[in-house]
Amino acid sequence: MQCGCKSNLNRRFSNNQPLTQNGTTLREDYLKDAQKVITDPNILINVVSKRAKQLRFGNKALVESLERLSPEDTALREIIEGKIDYVLHEGEDEE
Repeated sequence: MQCGCKSNLNRRFSNNQPLTQNGTTLREDYLKDAQKVITDPNILINVVSKRAKQLRFGNKALVESLERLSPEDTALREIIEGKIDYVLHEGEDEE
């Protein structure tokens, strides 16, 4: 399913500027590895956004890190390591 809008991920690779989300710069190596798991950039940014919000509200991270990571980078690591996944819900048919 394609949407006519461009996500931040699409802009990142088109103008070669660092990707930021809510003022936080995402680690490029994590972003590239996460895109191998969730290939659709629109879905990836939505999954990262939702998980980062959960982490900000106190949910425990599912991965450990020796360095302090932003909630967005933690979400990317969780995706890379297969700790979180997503379910795509299709719109219900209206009768």
